[in-house]
Amino acid sequence: MKKTFKMTHPKIKVPRLVEAIKYEVKKYIRRERKKTLPDDVDFWDFDCRFGDDEASSEVIHLSAINKSISQAESKQLESFYLEILVKPGYRSKKPKEEEQISDQ
Repeated sequence: MKKTFKMTHPKIKVPRLVEAIKYEVKKYIRRERKKTLPDDVDFWDFDCRFGDDEASSEVIHLSAINKSISQAESKQLESFYLEILVKPGYRSKKPKEEEQISDQ
């Protein structure tokens, strides 16, 4: 999803627009996570970017999307750019307890 969201509307108030945008983002992430995984992939991961426009967007973590949208609302921006790209995710193995004890 690469989209510029508008925060102004002639009839809808800004708080309702923000709620609708957050819901749309959450719905997109949920839909992408439901897709079947290839055999060698552990989970779906996401690359996210957020900014006033596409050129000035910065990389953010998936969990920071709602906070970024709320900050855009508090700054009273007319629009903002949000990019969420799906990529395969791989779990890294944690070291065994025996290895941790012997390292100390």
